[in-house]
Amino acid sequence: MAGVSVIVENISVIGTGYLGATHAACMAELGFNVVGVDIDPGKIASLSAGDLPFHEPGLPELIRKHVTTGRLRFTTDLDEVGAWADVHFIAVGTPQVRGGTGADMTYVDTATASLARAITKDSLIVGKSTVPVGTAARLADLVAEQKNPDVDVSLAWNPEFLREGFAVKDTLTPDRLVVGTTSQADEAVLRRVYAEALNRNTPWIATDFQTAELVKVAANAFLATKISFINAFAEVTETVGGNITTLADAIGHDTRIGRKFLNAGVGFGGGCLPKDIRALQTRVAELGLDHSMRFLDEVDQINLRRRKKAVALAFDLLSQDVIGKKIAVLGITFKPLSDDVRDSPGLDVAARLFNAGADVHVYDPQGSRNAAKRYPRITYTDTLDDAVTEAELVILTTEWEEFRALTPEDLNHQVTTRRIIDARNVLHPPHWEAHDWTFTQLGRKVQRD
Repeated sequence: MAGVSVIVENISVIGTGYLGATHAACMAELGFNVVGVDIDPGKIASLSAGDLPFHEPGLPELIRKHVTTGRLRFTTDLDEVGAWADVHFIAVGTPQVRGGTGADMTYVDTATASLARAITKDSLIVGKSTVPVGTAARLADLVAEQKNPDVDVSLAWNPEFLREGFAVKDTLTPDRLVVGTTSQADEAVLRRVYAEALNRNTPWIATDFQTAELVKVAANAFLATKISFINAFAEVTETVGGNITTLADAIGHDTRIGRKFLNAGVGFGGGCLPKDIRALQTRVAELGLDHSMRFLDEVDQINLRRRKKAVALAFDLLSQDVIGKKIAVLGITFKPLSDDVRDSPGLDVAARLFNAGADVHVYDPQGSRNAAKRYPRITYTDTLDDAVTEAELVILTTEWEEFRALTPEDLNHQVTTRRIIDARNVLHPPHWEAHDWTFTQLGRKVQRD
Protein backbone atom coordinates (compact mmCIF):
# COMPACT_ATOMS: atom_id res chain seq x y z
CA MET A 1 0.00 0.00 0.00
CA ALA A 2 1.25 3.47 -0.85
CA GLY A 3 -0.25 5.09 2.24
CA VAL A 4 -1.45 8.66 2.55
CA SER A 5 0.26 11.97 3.14
CA VAL A 6 -1.83 14.50 5.07
CA ILE A 7 -1.20 17.56 7.19
CA VAL A 8 -2.64 16.65 10.58
CA GLU A 9 -4.85 19.41 11.96
CA ASN A 10 -8.21 17.76 12.51
CA ILE A 11 -8.72 14.45 14.31
CA SER A 12 -11.83 12.37 14.90
CA VAL A 13 -12.22 9.64 17.50
CA ILE A 14 -14.90 7.06 16.75
CA GLY A 15 -16.36 5.75 19.99
CA THR A 16 -16.50 7.84 23.16
CA GLY A 17 -16.27 5.24 25.87
CA TYR A 18 -13.35 5.05 28.27
CA LEU A 19 -10.67 4.79 25.58
CA GLY A 20 -12.28 7.15 23.08
CA ALA A 21 -13.15 9.96 25.48
CA THR A 22 -9.66 9.86 26.95
CA HIS A 23 -7.96 9.85 23.57
CA ALA A 24 -10.13 12.66 22.23
CA ALA A 25 -9.43 14.92 25.21
CA CYS A 26 -5.70 14.21 25.10
CA MET A 27 -5.45 14.86 21.35
CA ALA A 28 -7.08 18.25 22.02
CA GLU A 29 -4.54 18.86 24.79
CA LEU A 30 -1.79 18.19 22.23
CA GLY A 31 -3.14 21.03 20.10
CA PHE A 32 -5.35 19.31 17.52
CA ASN A 33 -8.95 20.11 16.66
CA VAL A 34 -10.86 17.03 17.75
CA VAL A 35 -14.35 15.62 17.31
CA GLY A 36 -15.57 12.60 19.27
CA VAL A 37 -18.20 10.53 17.47
CA ASP A 38 -20.74 8.17 18.98
CA ILE A 39 -24.11 6.72 18.01
CA ASP A 40 -25.53 7.42 21.48
CA PRO A 41 -27.06 10.94 21.60
CA GLY A 42 -27.28 10.83 25.38
CA LYS A 43 -23.58 10.14 25.72
CA ILE A 44 -22.77 12.94 23.29
CA ALA A 45 -24.93 15.38 25.25
CA SER A 46 -23.25 14.42 28.53
CA LEU A 47 -19.74 14.71 27.15
CA SER A 48 -20.57 18.04 25.53
CA ALA A 49 -21.58 19.26 28.99
CA GLY A 50 -18.33 17.94 30.44
CA ASP A 51 -19.97 15.07 32.31
CA LEU A 52 -18.42 11.59 32.24
CA PRO A 53 -20.36 8.33 32.68
CA PHE A 54 -17.29 6.79 34.36
CA HIS A 55 -14.61 7.79 36.85
CA GLU A 56 -11.14 8.73 35.62
CA PRO A 57 -9.02 11.25 37.56
CA GLY A 58 -8.24 14.42 35.61
CA LEU A 59 -10.30 13.57 32.56
CA PRO A 60 -13.48 15.58 33.28
CA GLU A 61 -11.39 18.71 33.79
CA LEU A 62 -9.53 18.12 30.52
CA ILE A 63 -12.75 17.60 28.57
CA ARG A 64 -14.38 20.72 30.03
CA LYS A 65 -11.27 22.75 29.29
CA HIS A 66 -11.21 21.91 25.60
CA VAL A 67 -14.99 21.92 25.09
CA THR A 68 -14.86 25.46 26.45
CA THR A 69 -12.04 26.51 24.13
CA GLY A 70 -13.80 24.89 21.16
CA ARG A 71 -10.90 22.59 20.42
CA LEU A 72 -12.97 19.53 21.39
CA ARG A 73 -16.56 18.74 20.49
CA PHE A 74 -18.79 15.70 20.20
CA THR A 75 -21.29 14.62 17.56
CA THR A 76 -23.33 11.72 16.22
CA ASP A 77 -22.76 12.88 12.62
CA LEU A 78 -20.22 10.56 11.02
CA ASP A 79 -20.63 12.19 7.60
CA GLU A 80 -19.52 15.51 9.07
CA VAL A 81 -16.21 14.16 10.36
CA GLY A 82 -15.71 12.14 7.18
CA ALA A 83 -15.43 15.40 5.29
CA TRP A 84 -13.42 17.17 8.00
CA ALA A 85 -10.82 15.04 9.79
CA ASP A 86 -7.37 14.13 8.52
CA VAL A 87 -6.88 11.23 10.95
CA HIS A 88 -9.62 9.02 12.38
CA PHE A 89 -9.02 6.89 15.47
CA ILE A 90 -11.23 3.81 15.97
CA ALA A 91 -11.75 3.41 19.72
CA VAL A 92 -14.85 1.26 20.07
CA GLY A 93 -15.11 -1.74 22.37
CA THR A 94 -14.30 -5.39 21.71
CA PRO A 95 -16.22 -7.14 24.49
CA GLN A 96 -16.14 -10.86 25.09
CA VAL A 97 -18.61 -12.70 22.88
CA ARG A 98 -21.77 -13.48 24.80
CA GLY A 99 -21.62 -17.11 25.82
CA GLY A 100 -18.07 -17.50 24.48
CA THR A 101 -14.48 -16.41 25.05
CA GLY A 102 -13.56 -14.69 21.78
CA ALA A 103 -13.65 -10.96 21.07
CA ASP A 104 -16.86 -9.53 19.63
CA MET A 105 -15.72 -7.56 16.58
CA THR A 106 -19.16 -6.25 15.65
CA TYR A 107 -18.53 -2.72 16.84
CA VAL A 108 -15.08 -2.41 15.26
CA ASP A 109 -16.25 -3.80 11.93
CA THR A 110 -19.34 -1.60 11.81
CA ALA A 111 -17.49 1.55 12.82
CA THR A 112 -14.71 0.97 10.28
CA ALA A 113 -17.03 0.23 7.37
CA SER A 114 -19.32 3.18 8.18
CA LEU A 115 -16.38 5.53 8.52
CA ALA A 116 -14.80 4.38 5.24
CA ARG A 117 -18.04 5.14 3.41
CA ALA A 118 -18.31 8.57 5.05
CA ILE A 119 -14.77 9.79 4.25
CA THR A 120 -14.55 12.29 1.40
CA LYS A 121 -10.93 13.44 1.71
CA ASP A 122 -7.54 11.74 1.87
CA SER A 123 -7.29 10.33 5.39
CA LEU A 124 -5.65 7.83 7.69
CA ILE A 125 -7.77 5.48 9.81
CA VAL A 126 -5.98 4.32 12.95
CA GLY A 127 -7.22 1.41 15.03
CA LYS A 128 -6.70 1.64 18.80
CA SER A 129 -9.06 -1.09 19.95
CA THR A 130 -7.64 -4.36 21.29
CA VAL A 131 -8.32 -6.92 18.56
CA PRO A 132 -7.43 -10.50 17.57
CA VAL A 133 -4.34 -10.80 15.39
CA GLY A 134 -5.27 -10.61 11.72
CA THR A 135 -7.94 -7.97 12.25
CA ALA A 136 -6.01 -5.00 10.84
CA ALA A 137 -5.25 -6.74 7.55
CA ARG A 138 -8.89 -7.74 7.23
CA LEU A 139 -10.07 -4.21 8.00
CA ALA A 140 -7.61 -2.73 5.48
CA ASP A 141 -9.35 -4.82 2.83
CA LEU A 142 -12.73 -3.71 4.16
CA VAL A 143 -11.70 -0.05 3.92
CA ALA A 144 -10.51 -0.55 0.34
CA GLU A 145 -13.88 -2.08 -0.56
CA GLN A 146 -16.04 0.54 1.18
CA LYS A 147 -14.20 3.81 0.56
CA ASN A 148 -14.94 6.39 -2.10
CA PRO A 149 -12.69 5.54 -5.08
CA ASP A 150 -11.84 9.23 -5.54
CA VAL A 151 -10.01 9.54 -2.19
CA ASP A 152 -6.98 7.83 -0.68
CA VAL A 153 -7.73 6.17 2.65
CA SER A 154 -5.18 4.05 4.47
CA LEU A 155 -5.24 2.09 7.72
CA ALA A 156 -2.74 1.78 10.56
CA TRP A 157 -2.83 0.13 13.98
CA ASN A 158 -1.79 1.92 17.19
CA PRO A 159 -2.70 -0.13 20.29
CA GLU A 160 -3.54 1.60 23.55
CA PHE A 161 -1.74 0.88 26.82
CA LEU A 162 -3.91 2.74 29.30
CA ARG A 163 -4.06 2.04 33.00
CA GLU A 164 -7.37 2.94 34.57
CA GLY A 165 -6.73 5.73 37.05
CA PHE A 166 -3.75 6.97 35.01
CA ALA A 167 -5.25 7.14 31.51
CA VAL A 168 -4.58 10.84 30.90
CA LYS A 169 -0.95 10.51 31.94
CA ASP A 170 -0.50 7.36 29.89
CA THR A 171 -1.86 9.07 26.77
CA LEU A 172 0.03 12.36 27.11
CA THR A 173 3.29 10.82 28.35
CA PRO A 174 3.30 7.20 27.14
CA ASP A 175 6.10 4.81 28.05
CA ARG A 176 6.18 3.65 24.42
CA LEU A 177 4.32 4.12 21.15
CA VAL A 178 3.65 1.15 18.89
CA VAL A 179 2.40 1.65 15.34
CA GLY A 180 1.64 -0.98 12.74
CA THR A 181 1.64 0.34 9.19
CA THR A 182 2.13 -0.81 5.61
CA SER A 183 3.91 2.31 4.38
CA GLN A 184 6.39 4.95 5.47
CA ALA A 185 3.85 7.61 4.53
CA ASP A 186 1.35 6.32 7.11
CA GLU A 187 4.07 6.09 9.75
CA ALA A 188 5.04 9.70 8.99
CA VAL A 189 1.44 10.83 9.62
CA LEU A 190 1.46 9.14 13.03
CA ARG A 191 4.82 10.69 13.83
CA ARG A 192 3.16 14.08 13.29
CA VAL A 193 0.32 13.10 15.62
CA TYR A 194 2.73 12.07 18.36
CA ALA A 195 5.43 14.67 17.71
CA GLU A 196 5.37 16.00 21.27
CA ALA A 197 5.99 12.58 22.79
CA LEU A 198 8.72 11.84 20.25
CA ASN A 199 10.42 15.11 21.16
CA ARG A 200 10.71 13.71 24.69
CA ASN A 201 12.43 10.60 23.28
CA THR A 202 9.49 8.29 23.90
CA PRO A 203 10.38 4.88 22.44
CA TRP A 204 8.84 4.49 18.98
CA ILE A 205 8.22 0.96 17.71
CA ALA A 206 7.19 0.92 14.04
CA THR A 207 6.20 -2.52 12.87
CA ASP A 208 3.69 -4.54 10.86
CA PHE A 209 0.00 -5.03 11.60
CA GLN A 210 0.37 -8.42 13.23
CA THR A 211 3.05 -7.38 15.70
CA ALA A 212 1.16 -4.22 16.66
CA GLU A 213 -1.96 -6.28 17.35
CA LEU A 214 -0.06 -8.88 19.36
CA VAL A 215 1.85 -6.38 21.51
CA LYS A 216 -1.20 -5.40 23.56
CA VAL A 217 -2.48 -8.91 24.19
CA ALA A 218 1.07 -10.15 24.87
CA ALA A 219 1.55 -7.43 27.48
CA ASN A 220 -1.73 -8.27 29.19
CA ALA A 221 -1.04 -12.00 29.05
CA PHE A 222 2.34 -11.45 30.67
CA LEU A 223 0.93 -9.25 33.43
CA ALA A 224 -1.86 -11.74 34.12
CA THR A 225 0.70 -14.55 34.25
CA LYS A 226 2.88 -12.62 36.67
CA ILE A 227 -0.05 -12.01 39.03
CA SER A 228 -1.14 -15.64 38.89
CA PHE A 229 2.46 -16.78 39.37
CA ILE A 230 2.75 -15.10 42.76
CA ASN A 231 -0.75 -16.25 43.68
CA ALA A 232 0.26 -19.83 42.89
CA PHE A 233 3.06 -19.43 45.42
CA ALA A 234 0.53 -17.92 47.82
CA GLU A 235 -1.33 -21.22 47.63
CA VAL A 236 1.91 -22.89 48.75
CA THR A 237 2.62 -20.49 51.65
CA GLU A 238 -0.96 -20.90 52.84
CA THR A 239 -0.15 -24.59 53.29
CA VAL A 240 3.46 -24.68 54.48
CA GLY A 241 3.87 -21.23 55.97
CA GLY A 242 6.16 -18.41 54.95
CA ASN A 243 5.67 -14.76 54.06
CA ILE A 244 4.41 -14.30 50.49
CA THR A 245 5.10 -10.55 50.51
CA THR A 246 8.71 -11.05 51.57
CA LEU A 247 9.06 -13.74 48.93
CA ALA A 248 7.80 -11.31 46.28
CA ASP A 249 10.18 -8.61 47.54
CA ALA A 250 13.11 -11.00 47.37
CA ILE A 251 12.56 -12.22 43.82
CA GLY A 252 11.50 -8.74 42.73
CA HIS A 253 15.01 -7.43 43.39
CA ASP A 254 16.14 -9.53 40.44
CA THR A 255 16.06 -7.04 37.57
CA ARG A 256 15.05 -9.85 35.21
CA ILE A 257 11.85 -10.29 37.22
CA GLY A 258 10.98 -6.93 38.84
CA ARG A 259 8.62 -6.29 41.75
CA LYS A 260 5.63 -4.81 39.92
CA PHE A 261 2.58 -7.07 39.54
CA LEU A 262 3.93 -9.50 42.13
CA ASN A 263 1.32 -8.62 44.74
CA ALA A 264 -0.42 -11.72 46.03
CA GLY A 265 -4.08 -11.38 46.87
CA VAL A 266 -7.54 -11.91 45.48
CA GLY A 267 -6.33 -11.64 41.88
CA PHE A 268 -6.92 -9.54 38.80
CA GLY A 269 -10.13 -8.40 37.13
CA GLY A 270 -11.38 -5.54 34.98
CA GLY A 271 -12.33 -5.24 31.36
CA CYS A 272 -8.91 -6.07 29.87
CA LEU A 273 -6.79 -8.81 31.46
CA PRO A 274 -9.45 -11.54 31.87
CA LYS A 275 -11.10 -10.78 28.52
CA ASP A 276 -7.84 -10.48 26.61
CA ILE A 277 -6.25 -13.72 27.80
CA ARG A 278 -9.44 -15.62 26.98
CA ALA A 279 -9.74 -13.98 23.56
CA LEU A 280 -6.07 -14.77 22.85
CA GLN A 281 -6.60 -18.44 23.63
CA THR A 282 -9.62 -18.50 21.35
CA ARG A 283 -7.75 -16.83 18.51
CA VAL A 284 -4.70 -19.10 18.65
CA ALA A 285 -7.02 -22.13 18.74
CA GLU A 286 -8.60 -20.82 15.53
CA LEU A 287 -5.09 -20.73 14.07
CA GLY A 288 -4.48 -24.34 15.09
CA LEU A 289 -2.04 -23.29 17.84
CA ASP A 290 -4.12 -23.90 20.95
CA HIS A 291 -1.13 -25.62 22.62
CA SER A 292 0.87 -22.38 22.45
CA MET A 293 -1.32 -20.54 24.95
CA ARG A 294 -2.65 -23.46 26.95
CA PHE A 295 -0.84 -22.20 30.05
CA LEU A 296 -3.15 -19.16 30.06
CA ASP A 297 -6.03 -21.41 31.03
CA GLU A 298 -4.20 -22.24 34.25
CA VAL A 299 -3.37 -18.53 34.72
CA ASP A 300 -7.11 -17.86 34.55
CA GLN A 301 -7.96 -20.74 36.89
CA ILE A 302 -5.41 -19.70 39.52
CA ASN A 303 -6.90 -16.23 39.43
CA LEU A 304 -10.45 -17.49 39.91
CA ARG A 305 -9.35 -19.79 42.76
CA ARG A 306 -8.19 -16.76 44.74
CA ARG A 307 -11.76 -15.47 44.86
CA LYS A 308 -13.02 -18.83 46.09
CA LYS A 309 -10.25 -18.86 48.70
CA ALA A 310 -11.37 -15.50 50.11
CA VAL A 311 -14.92 -16.82 50.41
CA ALA A 312 -13.70 -20.04 52.04
CA LEU A 313 -11.75 -18.02 54.61
CA ALA A 314 -14.90 -16.06 55.40
CA PHE A 315 -16.77 -19.32 56.03
CA ASP A 316 -13.91 -20.58 58.24
CA LEU A 317 -13.86 -17.42 60.34
CA LEU A 318 -17.63 -17.56 60.81
CA SER A 319 -17.62 -21.26 61.75
CA GLN A 320 -19.09 -22.27 58.37
CA ASP A 321 -22.28 -20.32 59.06
CA VAL A 322 -22.60 -17.01 57.20
CA ILE A 323 -26.41 -16.88 57.09
CA GLY A 324 -27.59 -13.56 58.48
CA LYS A 325 -24.05 -12.54 59.51
CA LYS A 326 -23.11 -8.96 58.67
CA ILE A 327 -20.00 -8.91 56.48
CA ALA A 328 -18.42 -5.62 55.38
CA VAL A 329 -16.70 -5.80 51.99
CA LEU A 330 -14.36 -2.89 51.40
CA GLY A 331 -13.78 -2.21 47.71
CA ILE A 332 -15.61 -3.71 44.75
CA THR A 333 -13.89 -1.99 41.83
CA PHE A 334 -11.29 -4.24 40.24
CA LYS A 335 -8.59 -1.69 41.15
CA PRO A 336 -8.40 1.67 42.95
CA LEU A 337 -8.90 5.03 41.19
CA SER A 338 -11.63 3.53 39.03
CA ASP A 339 -15.37 2.84 39.08
CA ASP A 340 -14.98 -0.26 36.89
CA VAL A 341 -16.54 -3.38 38.38
CA ARG A 342 -16.21 -5.62 35.32
CA ASP A 343 -14.99 -9.06 36.40
CA SER A 344 -14.12 -7.53 39.78
CA PRO A 345 -12.75 -9.99 42.36
CA GLY A 346 -14.22 -7.94 45.21
CA LEU A 347 -17.68 -7.85 43.70
CA ASP A 348 -17.47 -11.57 42.99
CA VAL A 349 -16.60 -12.27 46.63
CA ALA A 350 -19.43 -10.02 47.84
CA ALA A 351 -21.94 -11.70 45.52
CA ARG A 352 -20.88 -15.23 46.53
CA LEU A 353 -21.29 -14.41 50.22
CA PHE A 354 -24.62 -12.70 49.60
CA ASN A 355 -25.89 -15.71 47.66
CA ALA A 356 -24.82 -17.90 50.59
CA GLY A 357 -27.10 -15.92 52.89
CA ALA A 358 -24.74 -13.36 54.43
CA ASP A 359 -25.88 -9.79 55.16
CA VAL A 360 -23.29 -8.13 52.92
CA HIS A 361 -22.62 -4.39 53.22
CA VAL A 362 -20.30 -2.95 50.57
CA TYR A 363 -18.41 0.32 50.66
CA ASP A 364 -16.36 1.57 47.72
CA PRO A 365 -15.35 5.20 47.04
CA GLN A 366 -16.46 5.03 43.38
CA GLY A 367 -17.87 1.66 42.38
CA SER A 368 -21.18 1.25 44.18
CA ARG A 369 -23.36 2.73 41.44
CA ASN A 370 -22.02 0.35 38.79
CA ALA A 371 -22.06 -2.60 41.16
CA ALA A 372 -25.69 -1.94 42.08
CA LYS A 373 -26.66 -2.33 38.42
CA ARG A 374 -25.29 -5.87 38.51
CA TYR A 375 -26.25 -6.94 42.03
CA PRO A 376 -29.01 -4.59 43.19
CA ARG A 377 -29.98 -6.66 46.25
CA ILE A 378 -26.62 -6.23 47.98
CA THR A 379 -26.47 -3.33 50.45
CA TYR A 380 -24.20 -0.48 49.31
CA THR A 381 -23.24 2.14 51.87
CA ASP A 382 -22.15 5.73 51.42
CA THR A 383 -19.51 5.61 54.14
CA LEU A 384 -16.97 3.22 55.57
CA ASP A 385 -18.53 3.63 59.02
CA ASP A 386 -21.92 2.44 57.77
CA ALA A 387 -20.38 -0.65 56.23
CA VAL A 388 -18.37 -1.79 59.25
CA THR A 389 -20.72 -0.85 62.11
CA GLU A 390 -21.77 -4.09 63.87
CA ALA A 391 -19.98 -6.20 61.26
CA GLU A 392 -18.90 -9.68 62.30
CA LEU A 393 -16.28 -9.82 59.56
CA VAL A 394 -14.47 -7.21 57.43
CA ILE A 395 -12.95 -8.16 54.06
CA LEU A 396 -10.63 -5.74 52.23
CA THR A 397 -10.78 -6.57 48.52
CA THR A 398 -9.61 -3.39 46.71
CA GLU A 399 -6.52 -1.49 47.80
CA TRP A 400 -7.94 2.05 47.81
CA GLU A 401 -5.64 4.35 49.80
CA GLU A 402 -8.47 4.88 52.29
CA PHE A 403 -8.35 1.17 53.09
CA ARG A 404 -4.57 0.84 53.02
CA ALA A 405 -4.45 3.49 55.75
CA LEU A 406 -6.90 1.66 58.03
CA THR A 407 -5.80 0.90 61.56
CA PRO A 408 -7.47 -1.33 64.15
CA GLU A 409 -8.17 1.79 66.20
CA ASP A 410 -10.43 2.96 63.33
CA LEU A 411 -12.64 -0.11 63.64
CA ASN A 412 -12.26 -1.48 67.18
CA HIS A 413 -15.41 0.07 68.56
CA GLN A 414 -17.57 -0.25 65.45
CA VAL A 415 -17.45 -3.95 64.63
CA THR A 416 -19.23 -6.60 66.64
CA THR A 417 -16.40 -9.09 66.30
CA ARG A 418 -12.78 -8.28 65.46
CA ARG A 419 -12.21 -10.37 62.36
CA ILE A 420 -10.62 -9.16 59.13
CA ILE A 421 -9.47 -10.72 55.86
CA ASP A 422 -6.86 -8.62 54.09
CA ALA A 423 -7.33 -9.99 50.58
CA ARG A 424 -4.81 -7.53 49.10
CA ASN A 425 -1.94 -7.93 51.60
CA VAL A 426 -1.71 -4.20 52.32
CA LEU A 427 -2.16 -4.13 56.11
CA HIS A 428 0.36 -4.87 58.88
CA PRO A 429 -0.63 -8.06 60.70
CA PRO A 430 1.21 -7.55 64.05
CA HIS A 431 -0.52 -4.24 64.70
CA TRP A 432 -3.97 -5.74 64.17
CA GLU A 433 -3.19 -8.85 66.19
CA ALA A 434 -1.94 -6.66 69.05
CA HIS A 435 -5.47 -5.26 69.20
CA ASP A 436 -6.97 -8.75 69.45
CA TRP A 437 -8.10 -8.99 65.85
CA THR A 438 -8.31 -12.35 64.13
CA PHE A 439 -6.24 -11.28 61.15
CA THR A 440 -6.09 -13.31 57.94
CA GLN A 441 -4.32 -12.61 54.65
CA LEU A 442 -4.31 -14.51 51.40
CA GLY A 443 -0.98 -16.26 51.16
CA ARG A 444 -0.65 -16.59 54.94
CA LYS A 445 -0.93 -19.92 56.73
CA VAL A 446 -3.91 -19.93 59.07
CA GLN A 447 -2.85 -20.92 62.58
CA ARG A 448 -5.46 -23.25 64.05
CA ASP A 449 -6.01 -23.52 67.79
